[in-house]
Amino acid sequence: MKSITVFCGSSFGSDRIFEEQATLLGQTLAKQNIQLVYGGSNTGLMKSVADGALNAGGKVIGVLPHFLQSKEIAHKNLTELILVETMHERKTKMSELCDGVIVLPGGYGTLEEFFEMITWAQLGLHKKPIAILNVDGFYTDLINLTQTMVDKGFLKQINRDMLLISDTIDELLEKMRNYEAPSVGKWISKDEV
Repeated sequence: MKSITVFCGSSFGSDRIFEEQATLLGQTLAKQNIQLVYGGSNTGLMKSVADGALNAGGKVIGVLPHFLQSKEIAHKNLTELILVETMHERKTKMSELCDGVIVLPGGYGTLEEFFEMITWAQLGLHKKPIAILNVDGFYTDLINLTQTMVDKGFLKQINRDMLLISDTIDELLEKMRNYEAPSVGKWISKDEV
């Protein structure tokens, strides 16, 4: 993998571990010569992951809609800042620029980005690994919900298994390197439930 997109919060959260792990992820990507692609902001965990990579000598590309740049939240020290018109263009560009996606803690925006990327993978629009760094159990309830989706007949187990999960960065990156996308479709018939 040469480039990874990271989706995460524009806030730091209530526990210092979130910021520490975001910074460590940026540092780890830089040390492994993996380019970071992220949302371009200078706030919250977004700032932490970017600064972690930059301070370790890594390359960082930010993708930011014009309307957010006008609020003066763009990171000033990036390798490259790409400005787009809409939030959807932002996700599309971030997907085009990466070989895989890692999700850190965040709010509605982070979840929306994550679900769009995993949905595109499920539909076969890309074959990139989509991974959750489950910092301090942040995503445990969501991970459990995805299994409920399988149990209740709304998601195939093979599509649930597309989601890579770990609470450690090194293990997560190893899972991403070894990922192979499934070749079956997403639709579930009544016979499969």
